[in-house]
Amino acid sequence: MFRFARATLLGLICCLAFVAPSSASDYPNRPVRWLIGFAAGGPVDIVARIMSQWLSDHLGQQFVVENRAGSGGNIAAAAAINSTADGYTLLFVAPNNAISTSLYKKLPYDFLRDTTPVASIMQLTNMLVVSNAMPVKTVQEFIDYCKANPGKIAYASSGNGTSVHMSAELFKAMTKCDMQHVPYRGSAIAFPDIISNKVQLIFDNLPSALEQSRGGSVRALGVTSPQRWPGVPDVPAIAETVPGFESVGFYGISAPKGTPPEIVDILNKAVGEALKDPKLVARLAEVGGIPKPMTPAEFGRLVSDETEKWRKVVEFAGVSVD
Repeated sequence: MFRFARATLLGLICCLAFVAPSSASDYPNRPVRWLIGFAAGGPVDIVARIMSQWLSDHLGQQFVVENRAGSGGNIAAAAAINSTADGYTLLFVAPNNAISTSLYKKLPYDFLRDTTPVASIMQLTNMLVVSNAMPVKTVQEFIDYCKANPGKIAYASSGNGTSVHMSAELFKAMTKCDMQHVPYRGSAIAFPDIISNKVQLIFDNLPSALEQSRGGSVRALGVTSPQRWPGVPDVPAIAETVPGFESVGFYGISAPKGTPPEIVDILNKAVGEALKDPKLVARLAEVGGIPKPMTPAEFGRLVSDETEKWRKVVEFAGVSVD
C-alpha cells in the first residue's frame, strides 16, 4: 500500500511538472482582461486600445480593455492586484501608479511589492499651456509674472495625483512660484475655464494640449520633457529655462505579483515586437508617444525610480489624499 501511494504521489508530481510549462506555452488560451484606471477617450485609453488590438491580432486571443476609472487609477490597480496571478488580468501602468504610493495615505496595497512588471510601451510628455489673456509668451515671462503676482495664479489639473497635477507641483518646487491648484474631473472639462481665464494654465498631456494650442484657444509655452519633443520641435522644453525640470509620462503593463515568468516573457516579447511595427508606431505618434521597449527588470526599475522621484515632490508640496 505504501509503495502504491508513493508511486501515485510521484506520478502526480510528474504530471504537475508537465502541466505547468504546457499552460504557459499555450498562453493565452482565453481572453485577457486589461484594466485601465481612466475613462474611455483619454490618452491612456487610446494607447491601451491600440496595443490591445495588436496583441489580439498577433496572440490569437482577445485582449479586452476594461475601464475602471476613479480614485486616481487606484480602483483599477486594486482590482488587478487582487486578481489571480495567471496572466489573464493585466494592468495598464502610468505615472499615477508611481504618484499614488505617496499621495494616498490609505492605499490597500503596495504597488511595487504587489505587482510584477511586464513591459514598457511608450513615453509621453506634458505641455504647459496658458490662457491667451495671460501677458506672457515664454516660460521665463510666466515665472516672472507668477512671482510678481503671488497666490493670484491658478492652475487646472485632470485630478489629484495625475501627472498633470504633479507636473505643476514640480514646477512650483523648482521655480518657487506660488500657484493655486484647481482639480477637475479631466482636462477636457478644464479647458473652457482656461480659455475664459477663470484658471490660468494647465500642464496637460500633449495630445489635448496640442489640439487646443494649435486651434488658438490657448498659448503653448513649453513641454515637460528634458529636451524638445520630436512631434513639436518648435515648442521649447521647460528645462531650457528651468535646468533639471523633467516630467515625462511612462506607459506600460504590470500583472499581479506571482504571475509566472514564462507568461511575463511571452507578453514582454510580444510588446517588443509590436513596438517594431511601423503601423503601430505611427499610431502612437499620433497621440504624441515615443516607443520605449524595456525588459521587465528595466521597467520595474523605472517604476521604482519614478515612485521615489514623486515621493519627494509630494512631500515638498505637502499634498495628500485620504
